[in-house]
Amino acid sequence: MKRILLEIKNLKTSYRTEKGTVKAVDGVTLYIKENEVFGLVGESGCGKSTLIRSIMRLLPQSAQMTAEMLRFSGYDLLSMTESEFREKILWQEISLVPQSAMNALNPVYRVGNQIMEAIRAHREDDKVERVRKTEDLFHLVGLQSAFMKSYPHELSGGMRQRAMIAMSLVLEPALIIMDEPTTGLDVLVQERILRKLKLIRQTWMERSGATASILLITHDISVIAEMSDRIGIMYSGQLMEMASAMDLFYEPYHPYTLGLKNSFPSILALDSDLISIPGAPPNLIEEIPGCVFAARCPFAIPECREIRPEFREVKPDHFIACIRTDHVEDFRRLAGVKSTWQS
Repeated sequence: MKRILLEIKNLKTSYRTEKGTVKAVDGVTLYIKENEVFGLVGESGCGKSTLIRSIMRLLPQSAQMTAEMLRFSGYDLLSMTESEFREKILWQEISLVPQSAMNALNPVYRVGNQIMEAIRAHREDDKVERVRKTEDLFHLVGLQSAFMKSYPHELSGGMRQRAMIAMSLVLEPALIIMDEPTTGLDVLVQERILRKLKLIRQTWMERSGATASILLITHDISVIAEMSDRIGIMYSGQLMEMASAMDLFYEPYHPYTLGLKNSFPSILALDSDLISIPGAPPNLIEEIPGCVFAARCPFAIPECREIRPEFREVKPDHFIACIRTDHVEDFRRLAGVKSTWQS
């Protein structure tokens, strides 16, 4: 059994606005194990980025975060001071490739120097060793070492993206959080980045035995399928389903997961139509007493709009937030029929 690296229980994050309080993350419970890739997928605005900002302490002053538990590798992150978090956790144990990774580099600072600065801030390596580590990482993500002397504007979008990934790896953290790491890249570059990430994890395990877990955030379910060991499905600030990648794609339980599967093409059924989920996510300022997906769910009954489903385990390591799990076989059969979603 793999040890649990990151454990989150009932995490809630809200933003104060002129129109009211936005419940961006509303009671998320999940865990990430050592040496695994955990994929978190959901449509734009569902709270994925807010969740990682809550973990990394990057929330604005208008935000408020609470949780019953937020632990990482034995550390209680909720009780740590800001200085302790920066000294013990940030970049050394948990690193981040932000959503705007292509624009995250300092425009007037050479790319290689920015990466070496992260080493200098946390380690006592000499300059020769810092340069060597940076060169190795550039080669690992597919960049020539000559680009270390370049400024960000001299690199293409894909090259800047890879430089940010190299920076996230420089101190060999136990957990790397990647927020939409392939957004804005063409299909070939996406495939190359994902292949490099797999190679990096394998290299770490072979050379040092160190953990190399990844929390991969994306709205692209094909990226999740390519990379992840386990997957969480997020919708309107809540986690709908969490399971191994195989379970989620072959034996999904939640109607929202079934709807997502219909929304991307399969090479095994090229002549089949894509089926979209009608409607739009709810307003997160409003109080929603029942299931947040009930208004768009073709299988919803009156109780779904009145009872908030508990996030519970329906089979080993497979969790779901739905009160109608007894009807899952009917849901799986009907979800692939276009008329089901149009009724």
